[in-house]
Amino acid sequence: MLLALASPAPAVAQAWQCRVPRVVAVPPLPAPDGPQRLATGASAISGYTLALSWSPEFCRDHRSDPASATQCSGRSGRFGFILHGLWPEGTGGQWPQWCAASQPSAEALRGALCITPSPTLLVHEWAKHGSCMAKRPEDYFAKASSLTGALQFPDMARLSRKDALTAGDLRAAMVAANPGLRHSAIRVQASAGGWLQEMHLCLSASFHPDPCSRPGRPDGAPLKVWRSF
Repeated sequence: MLLALASPAPAVAQAWQCRVPRVVAVPPLPAPDGPQRLATGASAISGYTLALSWSPEFCRDHRSDPASATQCSGRSGRFGFILHGLWPEGTGGQWPQWCAASQPSAEALRGALCITPSPTLLVHEWAKHGSCMAKRPEDYFAKASSLTGALQFPDMARLSRKDALTAGDLRAAMVAANPGLRHSAIRVQASAGGWLQEMHLCLSASFHPDPCSRPGRPDGAPLKVWRSF
């Protein structure tokens, strides 16, 4: 388990009333967007990044996109933070990617859709990242879901209304909600206009919080949170 929590957390990444579609079409494996790097040598796994996207910000511009219907239409639920992906990091600054990947089944995708509500994103993350850390997509999705489900998230609606909100406020709220999480292990990503896009949790090779090598948005930097609730 990633963190020692006071009580079990729902493994739905703030997906209220998540409803998995009855039929899930399996997208084809994507074409690599870069070179294959196996998890050996300079690309040997030294840690991981658990990347969490702020769904309201993404859906702000993708609500009418058919490819984002599961996440943004509201028919499958209302999503706050969703899992973008679990990414292995490399010892020499080159992360492993695009290892040998089998095609995920519809059932494997269904089991992960309340965490990552996009079949296309699930298949991409498995093919590019998960294939270098697990032999089967089911195992990769299960690990990523377990880590995400161990998290408690702060009340983002309340936090978004805080006067002069900063990236440090978000980090502090996450640490307060998750005993064992370290301030330095949270990377905040925002748009050029300061809108929250993603929050990355940096993890050691044993999946414990670890200081991020790239901190992202500084603690004192202003932060805005788009909300659809």
